[in-house]
Amino acid sequence: MFAACVAFASGIIFGRHFWHPPVVLLSAFALILVGAVVLALRRNTVAAGSAALVLFSLCGAFAIQARDAAVSPASPLLRHSEGEEVSISGYVIRDGVLRQSPFGGQQQSVDIAVEQVMIESRSDAVSGSVRLNIFERHRKASADADGDDEEQSASKQRLLVYGERVSLTAKLRPPLNYGNPGALDYRGYLRAQGIDLLGTASTDAVNVLPGHSGSAFADLRSRMRRSILARIHALWPAPQAGLLDAMLIGERAYIGPEWREAFQRSGTYHVLVVSGMNVGILAFVLFWVLKRIRAGELTATLVTLFVTCGYAYLADSGAPIVRAALMLAIYLATRLLYRQRAALNAVGVAALIILAADPGAILDASFQLTFLSVVAIGGIALPLLERTSEPYRRALRMFGIVGYDQVLDPKHAQFRLDLRMIAGRLSRFLGKSGARFAVVTFCATVLGAYEVLLVSELMQVALALPMIWYFHRATLLALPANALVVPLTGVLMPASVAAVALSYVSQSLAAIPAWIASWALEAVTGAVKLVGASRMSDVRMPSPSVTMAVLAAASFALSLLLARRRALLCATGLFTLTLCAFLLVTYSPHAQLPRGLFELTAIDVGQGDSFLIVSPEGKTLLLDSGGMLGNGNADFDIGEDVVSPYLWTRGIARLDAVAFSHGHLDHMGGMRAIVRNFQPRELWMAEANLSTPELEALLDIAAEYGVSVRRRAAGEVFDFGGLHFQVLAPPRDWELKARVRDEDAMVLRISYGENSVLMVGDAGRRIERELVKNGIRADLLKVGHHGSITATSPEFLAALRPKLAVISVGRRNTFRHPRPEVLARLAEAHVSTYRTDTMGIVSFYLDGSSIRIAPYRR
Repeated sequence: MFAACVAFASGIIFGRHFWHPPVVLLSAFALILVGAVVLALRRNTVAAGSAALVLFSLCGAFAIQARDAAVSPASPLLRHSEGEEVSISGYVIRDGVLRQSPFGGQQQSVDIAVEQVMIESRSDAVSGSVRLNIFERHRKASADADGDDEEQSASKQRLLVYGERVSLTAKLRPPLNYGNPGALDYRGYLRAQGIDLLGTASTDAVNVLPGHSGSAFADLRSRMRRSILARIHALWPAPQAGLLDAMLIGERAYIGPEWREAFQRSGTYHVLVVSGMNVGILAFVLFWVLKRIRAGELTATLVTLFVTCGYAYLADSGAPIVRAALMLAIYLATRLLYRQRAALNAVGVAALIILAADPGAILDASFQLTFLSVVAIGGIALPLLERTSEPYRRALRMFGIVGYDQVLDPKHAQFRLDLRMIAGRLSRFLGKSGARFAVVTFCATVLGAYEVLLVSELMQVALALPMIWYFHRATLLALPANALVVPLTGVLMPASVAAVALSYVSQSLAAIPAWIASWALEAVTGAVKLVGASRMSDVRMPSPSVTMAVLAAASFALSLLLARRRALLCATGLFTLTLCAFLLVTYSPHAQLPRGLFELTAIDVGQGDSFLIVSPEGKTLLLDSGGMLGNGNADFDIGEDVVSPYLWTRGIARLDAVAFSHGHLDHMGGMRAIVRNFQPRELWMAEANLSTPELEALLDIAAEYGVSVRRRAAGEVFDFGGLHFQVLAPPRDWELKARVRDEDAMVLRISYGENSVLMVGDAGRRIERELVKNGIRADLLKVGHHGSITATSPEFLAALRPKLAVISVGRRNTFRHPRPEVLARLAEAHVSTYRTDTMGIVSFYLDGSSIRIAPYRR
């Protein structure tokens, strides 16, 4: 069945890239089926089996092409997604999650099943789902006795829960993807969750209506989750409760980005989220307890399956948990049929069922990681343990019964004799039973540590390719981290589940398991902090080359094939797998950089600026890094999640320099992640820069990574990799105000041969007038302030006389940038204008005399 699953998956990949008419696939299927039957009747089992695998492959190709052909109709909600305020009514399908709002007070994220939309006096009965962000603005109270204003933190937010009917006024918009190679398919991510539109609403505009809607099962799940969350927060203090929310039932609303980063850096993120490992630990402990209380095999299996499936439904963590529960169910079912050793068969059946139901799952990173993890354990780790530690574990059984020695091979029987001699010496101090217990326990602990280390190391090398391919991350210290964390999680999970369950009976009964879980969690977080604090624990890497990826995949397949062969062949497979993992981490692909050209690429970062500059000599500079407006502490980091993936797809592992024009977050909010990920040699900034918490945090990161800070002043001239730079603004006598202003932007003119580019950041008309006085000319203009009316004056365009212009701007932004007046001025000046909101990433290649343009979308 594992071979059948691999054949089906291969057919899916083939069918996606090489389309054939259905009649061709069906005809081929019929012919091969007849041939397979004939071969089977002639008892040519090898040929018949090969033909059967081809049939599975054809089924996979047909499945993916049938799925792609079945285009689902667009949601009727899309006709209300122009950003205008509309009144909608419906019911809540996902409990709201409260967080701190960047505008003060609290904000709530909630999913609504829309039933009706009202525009003015017209009603439109539509169906679809909207993910809303409901916010409140921070209010000021009246003056206190001393005459000072004090801000009130009292929140008017009411947490919305599943099934509640609501009506509200909101602005709706379609989810958009960033137009960069390597960008996350955010639309697809939301579509998989059934979300059609995104929206924002004010707390004051939300009305809870009488009545209740939705599914009874989903409502029960929602109530149970709320009840369990309340118990968790009653049993443990806030920091621990937030982590246990995520570990037990997948609620990640109360863990901060610092903990996410710490678990990711240490290679233990699978512990923080509800994963297949959590399901496995819960099932193992429950099954073990049931067997210890003399439950029958069938009873223990059915109860374990029932509880596990209920837990998977309650956790509601999506496809990974469903896959883990399905694989567990198949494994336990095959165990009843005395097929304990057929782990790969169970994996193959489960994966085949999943792929038949959703052929597109093969392209999902979480499916690939889940599948490869289980295959590595079942196909490589188990055979290794069977020939190394398992015989010694058997030798520890029935330690006091001498007759059991006869069923073991001489080597392991001698091992028992040696242990008995040691126990005999220790019996003088511990007594006979105490000595035997101590010897057996010590040996079992050593074997357990060996098994944890072996499986952890195998997982690191087996998953090196997908981790680097999808997440550009190599966790070099994951082995010791997992060796510490995984056994502790084996204590933490059952103890915390027991504490929550007992709390429904008595808080006193829950106190002991809650204390054990608290102790285990402190040990887990301590290990995560210790390992994650090391800079060598987490290496960020560009995408590997296709050749290297193929070699790594082939080494995994080879190790899987040789795992049950002779010791030398098995060792050869493991060596090849480890060598390829080492090469993946140490081998850096050649960066995709044009030689002999000046490249300026406007990266699509939404409403912000970020430009990659490549010099003719191959030096790289990132000017600005984008960032989230209004909230420097957002979970989504533009530098980490948008700019870095694009640079990695270009094969860029290090930057020579980074710079930011001024201190607004839409220009430098993502720079800390850029410094961490690419460790540039220099950081450029204007000499006149207001000290802000964000800037101080950036300078701290720069100092930590040994980045040299250069403050650039107006009038400064320097060369960089064959490019000539002139700093034009702000003036040396520039006066800073209490807040960062657009006019504080550092203005750069970059020249190569006869070509020149002017980068003005957000500088407005005041700076433009100074540039006009100095007679500045440029072929390519970075339009100021995202196309705002405050910049790009007619006088400035007339003096500059650019041929091309680029506007870095977010699609459907609330500022209505670029303004029509600015676009009209550029058109009247005969300037060819390119925009990141409509074209995505835009690259300009200057050879010193001419310019070639390459937009991502036309």
